[in-house]
Amino acid sequence: MNTVLSRANSLFAFSLSVMAALTFGCFITTAFKDRSVPVDIQVSKVMIKNVDDFTGPRERSDLGFVTFDISANLQPIFDWNVKELFLYLTAEYSTKSNALNQVVLWDRIVLRGDNTKLNLKDVKSKYFFFDDGSGLRANKNITLTLSWNVVPNAGILPSVMGSGHKSLAFPETYETAKSY
Repeated sequence: MNTVLSRANSLFAFSLSVMAALTFGCFITTAFKDRSVPVDIQVSKVMIKNVDDFTGPRERSDLGFVTFDISANLQPIFDWNVKELFLYLTAEYSTKSNALNQVVLWDRIVLRGDNTKLNLKDVKSKYFFFDDGSGLRANKNITLTLSWNVVPNAGILPSVMGSGHKSLAFPETYETAKSY
């Protein structure tokens, strides 16, 4: 009546149910934790060039260069349910043609066990800061924000914005030098 296969099936189904309940319990213990920490962003150098844009019709576009410092203590974010953090620095601004522009300038992955105190000085943008036109020149309201995705062992993948940002203005003239 109760064969070996039916007993194995029952044991397997019960084991999966127990593991699912334990995983949910692990998730719920950290689901409502505040993962925001203070972030200090300073900008040491801002430069803008007008360069050829090879992605579309032969037009010229603004290319911004930003050198920045970031300091933050990410230790309070890490608990037993955090595998890693994916950090990224974004620049948000508006132009005449677009109400909201968001550009990722820099990113980094911080694993559990890595140094969680960020103290970066004179970091250059990792990715190009292109605008699709000339919206960067003389733009007075560009906001740099450090955000992160928390990669958990079990649960949802929250996207968190650090409590601190830096607003800056781009110059009104283009740089003509070839070095950055």
